Amino acid sequence: MNPKLELLQPYPFARLRKLMDGLEPPANLQPISLHIGEPKHPTPTILTDTLIQHLNGLAVYPITAGITELRQACAQWLQHRYAGLNVNPDTEVLPVLGSREALFAFTQTIIDTSRQFQPVVISPNPFYQIYEGAAVLAGARVEYVNCRAPHFMPQWQEIDSNTWSKVQLVFVCSPGNPSGAVMNLEQWQKLFTLQDEYGFVIASDECYSEIYFDDDNKPLGALQAATQLGRTFDRLIMFTSLSKRSNAPGLRSGFVAGDSKLLANFLLYRTYHGSAMSLPVQYASIAAWNDEEHVIANRNLYREKFEKVIPILQRKFAIQKPDASFYLWLSVPDGDDLAFTKKLWQKAAIRVLPGRYLARNTPYGNAGAGYVRIALVSSVEECVEAAERIINLSL
Repeated sequence: MNPKLELLQPYPFARLRKLMDGLEPPANLQPISLHIGEPKHPTPTILTDTLIQHLNGLAVYPITAGITELRQACAQWLQHRYAGLNVNPDTEVLPVLGSREALFAFTQTIIDTSRQFQPVVISPNPFYQIYEGAAVLAGARVEYVNCRAPHFMPQWQEIDSNTWSKVQLVFVCSPGNPSGAVMNLEQWQKLFTLQDEYGFVIASDECYSEIYFDDDNKPLGALQAATQLGRTFDRLIMFTSLSKRSNAPGLRSGFVAGDSKLLANFLLYRTYHGSAMSLPVQYASIAAWNDEEHVIANRNLYREKFEKVIPILQRKFAIQKPDASFYLWLSVPDGDDLAFTKKLWQKAAIRVLPGRYLARNTPYGNAGAGYVRIALVSSVEECVEAAERIINLSL
């Protein structure tokens, strides 16, 4: 057995189940689950209808690079979404089976363990645990960069120059999970400056990019930032998917875009890995990337939730609307996120995720401790009901 498997830490939801073991919610309250970032809005019919229409494609082995029409749809979406961003669909776009699978597999193609020192991967803290697992199984050591209030931006200065000299890959999550914070152009410039000095690859996880609240201030993407700063896509890859944008987490469809050299090697890896998207899913994905009406409707539902939930919670908590995403990163008044999580379940039948389960301890502390992550994925009515229960319990 691969000994690196023993280095993997329990997933946050496994830790949550253990924390809640033996605890029961009030019998008179309907439980409300706000701990998992799984979209609950209906999957658009334009996607499901197209999927059904192309079921005969299940009789065909798909190619790993995806059909030309899908790569073109992805490139066209990038151009539309990011103000004329020019991406070559043949060399700078690659369909993947959702961002989770791609983030893990891409890491395996980047990390080089043949050098005299153990390679380092930089992860935001708190973070999506795939970053850590991918780095560990690739043979790298993970260094965590805290993202703390009030801006929740990575504190790059916490990493010393000796560590930077060993860094091969930096994960960025913007909009961030769990804070919803978005990197601006100045913040991208700081990271690019470090990249120019130390030569690492940047993997930008942008799966929440389409859940925002201001149409005049859409989240800035990595490739867009590079273009605005007069840079190429050298050593830069962005990841996105249809899971959040199109309420299709079970479709397992997304794409990566950026440095053509890195993508050529990634395609080679994926060819052997067997990560080819079926034709029905490819055609459904084309329909989804080509349609913005369902995305607007989806975004409006999330906007309604935030508009109704935040004023309720502000009666007791110091909380602001995030830049983007469907999460609330709630600071617990007494700082004990574990006790608060258990109390919400036992007294109000609400399940949330303790912030410390999304982070690791560092010399600068655990940036998740003292927070809980609330995913506003249930219906508007359930989210409002949950907010009222939280307030009534806390007052």
